[in-house]
Parts: sequence; C-alpha cells; structure tokens
Amino acid sequence: MNRNTLLIASLPALLGASQTLTQAGTIAACMLTMSLAHQALLSPVRARLSGPPYWAASLLLLAALASCLQLSLRAWALPLALSLGYFPALVCLQCLAVDQHLPAEGRWRALLVQNTGLILACLVLGAVRQGLAEGLGVQLASHPAGALLLLGLLLALYNGLRPGPAPSRRQGTR
Repeated sequence: MNRNTLLIASLPALLGASQTLTQAGTIAACMLTMSLAHQALLSPVRARLSGPPYWAASLLLLAALASCLQLSLRAWALPLALSLGYFPALVCLQCLAVDQHLPAEGRWRALLVQNTGLILACLVLGAVRQGLAEGLGVQLASHPAGALLLLGLLLALYNGLRPGPAPSRRQGTR
C-alpha cells in the first residue's frame, strides 16, 4: 500500500479533529471502526463485482457507515460529536484510499498495520496539542495550522531518531 496516499487521505481528520486527547481518541476509534467494518462488509461483494459496480457498492456502504457513525455519536456523545463536526464523515476518504491500495494477499495485516500507525499518530498529536494549548498556553496548537506544524515537528523528530541515514530516492539517477 502506498503510505503517502493513505496519509494524505487521513490528514483532514487527523489535523482537524485532534485538539484534545479525547477528540483524538474518538477520531482514531472512528477510523478503525469505519475501515474494519467497510472491509469486512465489502469482502463478499469483492469476489462478485468489479469496476464501476464495485465502486458504487463501496460508496453506498461508506455512506451508510458514515451516517450510522454520525448518528451514534450524536446519540451517545452529543458534545463530542458537535466538537468533531464533519470530520468523522471524512474518514470515508481514508476508507476509499485503503480499499484501492490494499494488496489482495495479506489484506487484513496491511490494513491493521496502517491503521495502527494512524491511530498512534492521532493520539500523540492530540496529546501534544492538548498539552501545549492547555498546559503551556500556546494557542496556535489548538488550530489546524498549528496541528500541521506539530505534525511536521513530530515527523522530523521521528526521522532524527531513526538509526542510519535516510536513502536518497534519486541516488544514481539524473
């Protein structure tokens, strides 16, 4: 699976709905629930349909799952659903990217690995944003632009802590 496609499809929900650790945990649970339910319910259809009918079935299933998710959040956690806004529905983009780029073999393992990475990034970003905004009074951390800056800093820290130099993708080519 192309990690960049999944990350780009997950950025709206990751950056917009992770102001606090509670919001980050909720959006991470929405990501995991939606993607697992989408893949599980679409697996019997995958063998019978292909092309445009398959994508239509996938979109209809995602619309139904997103509606159920929004309604359940509003029913059981209304203040949290209001603070998250439309971001749980944007998880559908991530589900479409996952469905398009998952390999045929080892599909569930690749899905769980990608979702685990996204959930960890979401929780770390939510905890750092909440700590900076509430603990240190850095109000930029509570805005989506501040989340983008913090995500860049976390990626730079991750790359700095990785052992060995990063290989150049253009090495040996002109």
